[in-house]
Amino acid sequence: MTPTLVRQHSSHAGASPRVDLRARARDWSEIQERMLVPLYEAVYERLDVGGGTRMLGLGCGSGLALLLAATRGAAVTGVDSRSPDHLALARGRLLPEAPGRSTRACEDARIVEGSPGDARDPSRSAFTLVTAFEPIGCLAGDAEGLGDLLAQATPLAGRGAAVVLAGWGPPERCATTSVLRVAAKLADPTRGAGCWRPALRDDLEEVAQRAGLRPDGSGRVACPFGYADADSAVRGLLSTGLFDAAVAATDQEQVDKELAEALHPHQRADGTVWMPNVFRYLIARVP
Repeated sequence: MTPTLVRQHSSHAGASPRVDLRARARDWSEIQERMLVPLYEAVYERLDVGGGTRMLGLGCGSGLALLLAATRGAAVTGVDSRSPDHLALARGRLLPEAPGRSTRACEDARIVEGSPGDARDPSRSAFTLVTAFEPIGCLAGDAEGLGDLLAQATPLAGRGAAVVLAGWGPPERCATTSVLRVAAKLADPTRGAGCWRPALRDDLEEVAQRAGLRPDGSGRVACPFGYADADSAVRGLLSTGLFDAAVAATDQEQVDKELAEALHPHQRADGTVWMPNVFRYLIARVP
């Protein structure tokens, strides 16, 4: 996300007012967020994220990517303006003073509600890594939104700092594409931004170019979506926000029904749901 998956935040413009935002955040953190762990780990391994890393996570949501970087020794700052419920979960995971905090809370972590500019701290050195792990290439207008975030974030990073962008892989390599087409079918196409679209090959490169970043490598990572049952799959996918436009154009009951039908071909004999997917990442550098 996200969104971003995965557009992990349901309080963005266009989200249905009938959505239970707290339940949505919980479903994201408990069911869906872990699907992108292979992406996070692949990037951290490639960039040797560790004790010398100062990381700024854009659209940090409930903070799993931040936590994984922090356990490697990185000093992490997460920023998000769209979902207070997700940020409350991130604080519980990362901040020592947060009520009900995780036992793995991190001493050198910050969670900022607002824009990337709000993460500026003159007392700290520049960020060495900026991540935008919420995958683009699924919603009309998501690339433009990411470009706006990067315009605010890159001045906070040092020269040569890595900027990581993530996106959905080719539609033919993502089994979830067939399920996401439900969102496109049900959404009102006149809504424009916020409606699902197939990922394009050069989505990430175009965003980096417009942001004035220098590409410095890319990769693909298998991130299968696996669920204990169909109900968990529906809840997890709805938590991404990718179906919000469809819910607003029709109703929750119809979206739930058609989503469950689309998941049926991916359900195994034991009731579990399994959808292989490939995600892309691009590493760019601040000039």
